[in-house]
Amino acid sequence: MYSDAELTIRPIRETDLERLWELIYKDEQPEWKRWDAPYFPHNPMTYDVFLPIGEMWVKCDNYWIIEVEGIVRGIISYYWEHEPSQWLEMGIVFHEATSWGKGLGTRAMKLWINHLFSTMPLVRVGFTTWSGNKRMIRVGEKLGMQMEARIRKVRYYNGQYYDSIRMGLLREEWESQPAFLVD
Repeated sequence: MYSDAELTIRPIRETDLERLWELIYKDEQPEWKRWDAPYFPHNPMTYDVFLPIGEMWVKCDNYWIIEVEGIVRGIISYYWEHEPSQWLEMGIVFHEATSWGKGLGTRAMKLWINHLFSTMPLVRVGFTTWSGNKRMIRVGEKLGMQMEARIRKVRYYNGQYYDSIRMGLLREEWESQPAFLVD
C-alpha cells in the first residue's frame, strides 16, 4: 500500500468487489468508457457473473485499487507486453467524472511507478493511450515520460480516426527526478 495524502493505492480485497462491479460493469454505457479505449466494446455484467472474475483480482500483484478519502474510485494496473525482456505497460482508470481533472491520476501513477521500479528489475515503464485522451497524455508528460510512438489513425471512434500513443519512462530518467521519488 502506498499513500499520498488522501490518495492510496493498494491490492484489492474481497470487500472491494461490489464497489468495483458498480464502477466497472454495472452500467451499459459508463462515462469513463468514453476515455478508456472507447473503440473496444464495453461488456456490462451482473454481479454474479462478475464475482468469479473479481475474485481473481483479490491480492493480485498487477491489479490494484485507487482510494480517495477511503472510497474506491478506480484501478491501476500493469501487464506484460513481453515479460522475458521486462517490457511492462501500465494502465489507470478513475471511474467517476468527479475524480477527473484534479491531478489524482498523476499522483496515483507516481506511486505506482515508484512501486514498480522498487519491486521489479525494470528498465522502463510505459502506457498506451489514444490521441483523444488528452488528460492521459498530460499525465505522462507531467511524470516525465517521453512519447515513444504515435501510430497514426489506427483507432476509430464516433466516426473519426485517432492515433495510438505510446509513452514511456526509463528507470534512470525517473531516478534523476528527485521530486517524483517518494519515501
